[in-house]
Amino acid sequence: MFMRMRRSSALGLFLTFMSVFAVAGPNASAPGDPLADVGFRHFYNNEYDQALEIFEQQVKADPEDATLYNSVSQTILYREMYRNGALESQLVTGSNSFLRRPKMGISAEDRKEFNDSVKKAITLSEERLKQNPDDIYALYAVAVAHGLKANFLFLVDKSWMQALHESITARKADDKILQLAPGFIDAHLVHGLSEYVVSCLPGYLRMLGSFNGFHANKEDGIRQLQMVSNSGVRNRYDASVLLAAIYRRERRPNDALPLLKNLATTFPRNYLFRFEQVQMYSDLGDKNSALQVLAEIEAALRKGEPGYGQLPLERVEYARGNLLFWYNDLDKSLQDLRKATRRSEELDLPTAAMAWLRIGQVSDLLGDREQAEDGYKTAISIAPDSEIAKEASNYIDKAYRRKRLQ
Repeated sequence: MFMRMRRSSALGLFLTFMSVFAVAGPNASAPGDPLADVGFRHFYNNEYDQALEIFEQQVKADPEDATLYNSVSQTILYREMYRNGALESQLVTGSNSFLRRPKMGISAEDRKEFNDSVKKAITLSEERLKQNPDDIYALYAVAVAHGLKANFLFLVDKSWMQALHESITARKADDKILQLAPGFIDAHLVHGLSEYVVSCLPGYLRMLGSFNGFHANKEDGIRQLQMVSNSGVRNRYDASVLLAAIYRRERRPNDALPLLKNLATTFPRNYLFRFEQVQMYSDLGDKNSALQVLAEIEAALRKGEPGYGQLPLERVEYARGNLLFWYNDLDKSLQDLRKATRRSEELDLPTAAMAWLRIGQVSDLLGDREQAEDGYKTAISIAPDSEIAKEASNYIDKAYRRKRLQ
C-alpha cells in the first residue's frame, strides 16, 4: 500500500465514528427512501444551501414535526464540515489532522440556528414520548438530535466528554427502538457502528464503553452495517459511506470500491465519492486507475458538469501531486503541487497546508533544500496550530527523507 496512514487518538476515533456517521440520514417520522425528498437529494450531493432552504420551508409548513428540525441542524453542520474539508475518509482513518485542527469557525447565526433546531427537536420528541413512551419514531428523532449535538460539540466546540455524553444518550434511545421493533433495520446503524468502534479501542476505553452499553465485536459491527447498507431504507446510503471508511481503515479497498462506485452513480454531483475512489486505488497500488479517475474528475470540472462548478481545479492538481509523491514520481508531483499552490486560497485550509508540506518534502527528495525550506515555512504560516505545521517544523533543520513506502 502506497498511502501512508496515521492513527488518530483512540477517544477521537471513537467520537468521530459515533457522532459523524451515526445520524447522517434522513429523519422522517416514518421510514421512507431519502431520495424521495428533494432536500436530501441536494444534501447527498453536497448542495447544502439548497437543502437548507428546502428544510427550512418544510419546518414552516409543519412546525410540530421534530424530525424536520433535525434536518435543518444536520444540514447546517454538514455544510460547515464540507467547507472545512472534513467530509472525506481521512477524517476517520486518521490520515489527516482534522481531529487536531482548531475549532471550526462557524458563524454566530449558524450556531444559533443549529442549537435552536436541536433543542426544538428534543422538546417536541419528548412531548410525544410523554404521551407514548414506546413511540419509536419519537425515539428515533431523539437519537438523531442527540447525535447531532454530539457532532457539534466534538467537531465544532472540541468538547470531547460532552460529545461522548450526547453519543451515549443517542445510543440508549436507539437501544430502546430495537427492543420495541427488532425489524427496524435502520436502527442497526448505530449498533453496528458502536460495536466496530469499541472493538478498536484500548482496554480502558472498551471498559468505559461497556459500562454505557457499547459492545466490542468488530465483525458483528461490520455485519450489521452491511445489513443496513443492503436492506435499510433511510440509512442505507450512510451505511455505505461508513462501510467504505471502515474498509479503508481495515485495509480492504477492494470492498470499499464497489460501494463508492455505487454512491458516485447514485449521487453524480458529489465529486467526493470519486476522490475516495482515487484513495482506494492508491491503497491497492493501482496508480493508473487512480490517475484515470482523477482525469475523469478534471474532465467533468472543465465541462462544467452539474456539481463540479464549485470544485477548484487546484483540488484535483493537489490530489494528483500527492498521489505521484507516494509513487515517487517526483518531478511530475512537484509540477502538480506547484499548480495547486498558485491559488492556494481556493483550497480548504488543511489541503493548502498539505500541498506546501508536500512541496517541501518533494524538494528535499530532489535535493533542493532552499525550495524545501520555503515549502515547510509556508505550510506552517497557513495553519500554524495544526499537526501539519508540527510535521513541517521537523524538516526545517533536518531534510525530509522517505524511510519506506507503505
